[in-house]
Amino acid sequence: MRSKLRALLTILGILIGVAAVVIVTALGTGVQDKVVKSIQSLGSNTILIISRPAQRSGARGKAGVGGRMTEADGQAILREATSVAAVVPMVSAPAQVVFGDRNTSTAVIGTTRDYLKVRSYELERGEMWTETDERLKTKVCVMGATTAANLFGSVDPVGQIVRIGKYPFRVVGTLERKGQSLGGEDPDDRLLMPVGSFRARVLHLPAGRVWLLMASATDVDTTARAEAQIRAILLQRHNITDEDDPDFVIHTQAEFMQLQEQIFGTLQLLLVGIAVVSLVVGGIGVMNIMLVSVTERTREIGIRMAIGAREGDIMIQFLIEALVLCSLGGLSGTVVGLAAIQAMVVSLGWNMILPPQALIAALATSATIGVVFGFFPARRAARLDPIEALHHE
Repeated sequence: MRSKLRALLTILGILIGVAAVVIVTALGTGVQDKVVKSIQSLGSNTILIISRPAQRSGARGKAGVGGRMTEADGQAILREATSVAAVVPMVSAPAQVVFGDRNTSTAVIGTTRDYLKVRSYELERGEMWTETDERLKTKVCVMGATTAANLFGSVDPVGQIVRIGKYPFRVVGTLERKGQSLGGEDPDDRLLMPVGSFRARVLHLPAGRVWLLMASATDVDTTARAEAQIRAILLQRHNITDEDDPDFVIHTQAEFMQLQEQIFGTLQLLLVGIAVVSLVVGGIGVMNIMLVSVTERTREIGIRMAIGAREGDIMIQFLIEALVLCSLGGLSGTVVGLAAIQAMVVSLGWNMILPPQALIAALATSATIGVVFGFFPARRAARLDPIEALHHE
């Protein structure tokens, strides 16, 4: 094309569209990856059994409050459900934890030793409390990485004494850091203690009562079977004949994964659709500019036809011009998109992942737009009457 400015504007239209596709794809994939990792951090075979009042007992209460879930239910599930590998009871409450002149508010969780196994936590320092500690309701605790850092800074927490309310607790271990999870929750900001000690000293509850049971299936593939077994066991133990009105709710990680995949799949499809629209607009710009070029070069086309150029030769010439312009726009847009992704990762700390196939798709799309939107101008140029073209001024 003769006009450099016109060529630059054509390239710019495709550049913006391709850059938008690259950035949106990387952002959507990054967010989805973070969500999946957050859900998997609970354990891909984790099952949550949440206590709640049954409807027949009156107004529906908040999940986890009320209900009849007990530690004995968890023990029965572990004993009778062949597809369940571990079960831990959980009760929790926010509390102020004090060490010297420092204090922090954190989630205090009463549970058992198997909590680490079910939640896929690892100890960074120290050790987990013993079965004897659970039986005697000993005042011991294990801290998450954030809680430990807030209270102790660079001091080793293991062996130190903290206070929760009026009771002293000895720190026996700290957990490895997991990092931010879905919804901005910090899974490292927590303090664990034996469930009996929690009920006796943090939040006075009836003996054996829990709000939540967390189980892990023997394998990811047995999660659905484990869920069915748990449901049957609890319905029988709680003497519930109406399966539509149980006093518990069961959730699996597969449910969360499926829901998140649907949400982010739809969102990413919408964002990519918007980016593709901008590419199509750029393609329309290519077609308009190529039509102007055909009009301006009508005499040149007539001369080429007069010296033997066939319709196919003229058509290929203009298609190649459109293809080159769009490909240059695609390459430039890819470079700009990658630079923008890197800038956002560095400056904003966003999790952005660009699959290699997305790059290939972006470049292929820009080339396809060149062919599709360059076809009509190329066809018009090829069908010009040579005599009229030679007399065109």
